[in-house]
Amino acid sequence: MVQTVLIYSMGEVIGDGLIKLPFIAGLRAAFPEARISWCAAKVETVYAGPLKGVVAGYIDELILEGPNGGQPLDMLPWNKPFGGRKFDLVIDTQEHIGRSGVAQRGAAGRFVSAARHARDNDWPVAVTDRLARLLSLATDGQGAPTPLALTHPDALNAAEALLPAGPTYVGLAPGAGGQDKRWPLENYLELARRVATEGWVPVFFFGPDEAEDAAIAAREVPTALQPERHRTDGFTAVKGPLLVIALAGRLAAGVANDAGPGHMLAAGGAPLLSLQQDRRKSVKFRPAAQRLEMLVAEDYGSGMGVLPVDAAWSALQKLVSGAS
Repeated sequence: MVQTVLIYSMGEVIGDGLIKLPFIAGLRAAFPEARISWCAAKVETVYAGPLKGVVAGYIDELILEGPNGGQPLDMLPWNKPFGGRKFDLVIDTQEHIGRSGVAQRGAAGRFVSAARHARDNDWPVAVTDRLARLLSLATDGQGAPTPLALTHPDALNAAEALLPAGPTYVGLAPGAGGQDKRWPLENYLELARRVATEGWVPVFFFGPDEAEDAAIAAREVPTALQPERHRTDGFTAVKGPLLVIALAGRLAAGVANDAGPGHMLAAGGAPLLSLQQDRRKSVKFRPAAQRLEMLVAEDYGSGMGVLPVDAAWSALQKLVSGAS
């Protein structure tokens, strides 16, 4: 019987952390009574920060200190990672063979390692599929990624207050870290107008550095909501990724660029239209949405601006109707 589980990684920034959420939920479903420990060997993980409330109840412990493989000298054989502790099951999610040896020192029972399978001919390209393979190997084919159900009560209450039941909400997240990943704002505005004409409610998600775009959207599509900016709930301590993920659970569909907000909408359970720049990255870093449509600019020409609004609208209609 598996009573203790260790997941070994190098750490997670926001995109990595969001992509791994269905794996975490599937792990908890497979081992509902086990104590699940997560080691971020390079110390930093969003599960200790912005996503702490999201993984509550799924991860019991974070291991961030000690010679756990984050530094080259940690691989010396006399070092004792994880404080010398042993676990019934260790799943090594990273692909460096030397660090895999560090992870294996924590295994008292089964050890499953991405590093040991990364050179297999059938090793998946997509990160989500790699994690699914590891979970399957660790559970003799019984475990699989599942949607993560948010348990944070204040976040759920905030989302209900901001997007009350009744209307059909469609999320639009125009932001991205790099300008080259952004579908033009005017295209999102046109999509929002079509959403409103259909009788649905457009819901914009803008980051803290996108106040100018938020103001343009408010002026050009006055019926659209911006729940993160115009708080009407009593749970203002809930914000950032936790709030976006909670709100995503109330959307009929969402549209986003290849960036963090898209992964947040997917993590919250929203059917997602993902607008990608190039085919290779769209495969490897595919959002972990239950229902996913993707449009790739590379298929139409050069630059995100070549993605046609009509194609995006058609894909969005399929998602909202449940046809996709």
